[in-house]
Amino acid sequence: MATAEPQSSVRQRRRNSAEVQAVTTDDNFNARKKEEVVWGKTPSGEVFRVPTTHDVLTALFHPAYPKSHLDLLNLGLLGLQLVLFAVLPRSIAKVFFLVYFAFWRAAYDLGLGWVLTKQSKRKWIVREVQRLGWLDENRQPAVRDWIREQLAGKMGKDYSFDELPLEYNTWLLFRQMVDIILLNDFLAYCMFAFTCFRVPEDLSIAVHVMRWIGGIALIAFNLWVKTEAHNVVKDYGWYWGDVFFQRGALVFDGVFELAPHPMYSVGYAGYYGLSLIIGSYFVLFVSLAAHAAQFGFLVFFENPHIERTYGQRKLLAHRSPVLAATSGRLGKTSSSHTRESSESSVFSSDLNTPSATEGESATETDEVLTETETETEFVHARQNRNKRRSTSSFGSNSTISDGTYRRSNSPLLSQHDFMNRYFRKDAIFFANVDILRASDFKLVLMIMYPLVTSFLPSLSNHGTLVLHFVHALAWCLFHSFGLGFVLRAQSENKFLVRHFLKHYHYPMKDHGRGALREAFDNWKSIYNLSMCMTYVSSICLAWKTYNIPQEWTVGNELLRHTLGAILIGLHVWATMEMYEVLGLFGWFFGDFFMEGFSAQLEYTGIYRYLNNPEVMSGAAFFGLALISGSKLVFTLAVVRHLSQWWFLSKVENPHMRKLYGDSLRNDAGFVKVIKKVANKNARLLESRAGRHAPEIRRVAREVKGTFEKVYEETADVVEEFLAKSRPRISEVVQDTKVLLQQSREKLVISRVANDLSSYDTAKYNVSIVPSSDGSSRFHLGEPIKVKWRAPLHHSRRDWIGIYRVGANKSSLVTKTSSLGMWVPVHDEEWDGDFPLSLNRPNRPDNDSENGEVVFRAGNLPWRTGRYEIRYHHDGKYNVLSLEGPIEIYVDKPNEVRFASVRTCLARIVPLCLDSDPSLIPLSCKNGQTESDDERDEASGRNPDDFRFWSERQAKRISVAIKQAFGVELDPEVIIADANLSSLADRIILSRELLAP
Repeated sequence: MATAEPQSSVRQRRRNSAEVQAVTTDDNFNARKKEEVVWGKTPSGEVFRVPTTHDVLTALFHPAYPKSHLDLLNLGLLGLQLVLFAVLPRSIAKVFFLVYFAFWRAAYDLGLGWVLTKQSKRKWIVREVQRLGWLDENRQPAVRDWIREQLAGKMGKDYSFDELPLEYNTWLLFRQMVDIILLNDFLAYCMFAFTCFRVPEDLSIAVHVMRWIGGIALIAFNLWVKTEAHNVVKDYGWYWGDVFFQRGALVFDGVFELAPHPMYSVGYAGYYGLSLIIGSYFVLFVSLAAHAAQFGFLVFFENPHIERTYGQRKLLAHRSPVLAATSGRLGKTSSSHTRESSESSVFSSDLNTPSATEGESATETDEVLTETETETEFVHARQNRNKRRSTSSFGSNSTISDGTYRRSNSPLLSQHDFMNRYFRKDAIFFANVDILRASDFKLVLMIMYPLVTSFLPSLSNHGTLVLHFVHALAWCLFHSFGLGFVLRAQSENKFLVRHFLKHYHYPMKDHGRGALREAFDNWKSIYNLSMCMTYVSSICLAWKTYNIPQEWTVGNELLRHTLGAILIGLHVWATMEMYEVLGLFGWFFGDFFMEGFSAQLEYTGIYRYLNNPEVMSGAAFFGLALISGSKLVFTLAVVRHLSQWWFLSKVENPHMRKLYGDSLRNDAGFVKVIKKVANKNARLLESRAGRHAPEIRRVAREVKGTFEKVYEETADVVEEFLAKSRPRISEVVQDTKVLLQQSREKLVISRVANDLSSYDTAKYNVSIVPSSDGSSRFHLGEPIKVKWRAPLHHSRRDWIGIYRVGANKSSLVTKTSSLGMWVPVHDEEWDGDFPLSLNRPNRPDNDSENGEVVFRAGNLPWRTGRYEIRYHHDGKYNVLSLEGPIEIYVDKPNEVRFASVRTCLARIVPLCLDSDPSLIPLSCKNGQTESDDERDEASGRNPDDFRFWSERQAKRISVAIKQAFGVELDPEVIIADANLSSLADRIILSRELLAP
């Protein structure tokens, strides 16, 4: 086996106390030898003595060992390869062995990976052997005798076919099938490589010698890795024995300390050594493909199986204290501080901090030299363990007047809070990218620009101009309309602040200041970037369209440049004047975020003359159009002016009027003067016009009305288009959500039974056990009990599902998916979502006419609404009984106060956590008895803290909060809080931001 290419897992048995050693005397060698007695355990709990096995090479090729029929088949297939290699022409042999090797490699990586995965998850191989009755003396005696003969001949004297459990004998049978695949896979690769052998030309003798030495060294290294790995994992690990039965724990030893997964990585060095000797790139590429397939086997079967078998669930939001590393005393104390004294790290979240460290620790000294703020907090807490700290970001432990708990000052900074303080959905490549975070927005732009530039084809001069125009136009529209819609949403419903409050965690008692500050900081950065890109892209377009005049005095060249420079200067002056009046607060629209910062309006500087000098600040675009003489630049200037006018009229002015009301003036100084002069001249003209005065007034009113009408109609058309687009887009989004929900429900092929005539459907019935208040209304997450009644000898594959009322039009056949909201009538007849065979051995014969099932956790609907219960026949979708409707509701407080919100959460959270005592807050246990271990753990735990086994539970809380309070919080934020009082404060703050 050591010379073959098959891979083993990285598993080895750890010797336990159940193993004993017997000392025997070898008469031939007169030496003492220890013999291990290894014990195995089946999934059902049966313990048995594991007999001795022999490696495949010895059992297959040693003439003294008997050969089973499967061994003869294996030898025949191996011999056939050698014969074909000898007789087939080289060109045909190359193609044949390539295909033949691909077949066996697929049988290994795909075939074995598939069956082993099913065996790991559902014990599929063992159950199939049970179903087929191959090892059942009563059902298949001939097959059983044949298998017994095959297995007993290859085993030693300590093997007893009848006394060993089914799982072990099935593993031995599976092992022989694996031997066929592994050996034929290895030999097929060698035959393929030999058919490609050639001597590379134009290489010196020294290079040839080095090539052969390197190849032989790699092959020898490959053989050593295989041999050492087999010595470590033995046949149990080599043939994935832990998929069938247990024989110990994981041990990484020997060659497994050489490299990660050595049997899948360096254990394939022989492939590349043989490729080097053969001197063929074709063999090298085939070797790479085969090696990649083996890594696929590792990723898709081996690692998931190890995680399922040996992995341990980890609590989320588990607040274990951080043991900070601090400097100890100088001199002897400092030198005696060893690595062993720091058993915990702030980054090792999977280990609990021990109560005391081994040896001397810096935290145990009287005098400490702190290095970080975290260390200072930790040492201060250690020296004042029984004192309450006056300042903390985690609240207090005191009980408030209504009997509820506020979050406490944690005596130690927990690992959970430490991680959420310094890591907040940080972007890793494109993971966690939030386009409303300035850093992420810039990251996307920096990646997008070189990609677009690199993939653009070679453009003509005209194409280059069009590209620059589109680029400048895009930034212009984004700056006015894109940021305008965001700013208007911020004005109307605090969109940006709510976004950050929903997606990111902030310390308790923050009162939204962190979300407000972060939203405003990111807005400022994005706004400044957009403004810069708007100007830069426009200047680049003007530069591309500009040609330096040959004769400045000919035509209007000098005039265009002069007027253009004046307009640009006017733009710069107006912008500087605006900034001088507005300052940083007004420049970045601070009153959209911090209302009440400025108590009154003051019209000074340029605002003394104009209400909206931003219109003048667009003069530079027309100046660039004059200087360049380009229609594209002029078009961009017009679009920019119109979009800026829309921004002022539909975003800024409505917000200013809402904020300042009547104190907002209608006419600026410049407008007043113009109106005053116009009225004076109109009266003078009217006095001199005599009898033509009425006609002049009529014409003037018509002209004025025409301009005002055009202005108003244009504004109405733009606003109507935008107003109509928003509901339609929202409607499309909502319809898409509904269609996706319906498509998920309808993504099922309704299988119906043909044997209903043999069942009396009138005897089937389901009834819902009333809820705790005696009604058919159940709180979101509350378990639902259903009683069922069926005739004797009904199908044991019957099942019951919960469906939305109206999702199924037919009451006879269910045509929509239950989306996991179902339970079997007889749980022992199902393996997950798959019904077991009806003719399997050891099948329960007991039957009943009635029973009870319970919907809980993932089987429950987590959306409020009206639902119905359906009883289905024989694992199919025939409905034999229907009951309902029932209502799923969620508690909503009458008024949004801390006490009422926390009371609602105190019911919602435990239900979402499956009422698991190890997860729910101590304040919600209502006097439940606790074990000594739980009391010890809870002694330093905040009564309002809770934990999770999976993110799915946090998603349930997120959904429940959305339905109960109308507040959206990401599951990551809920995991970061993991505290009733903190969540209540966050919900109240979010509702305050939602208030008009």
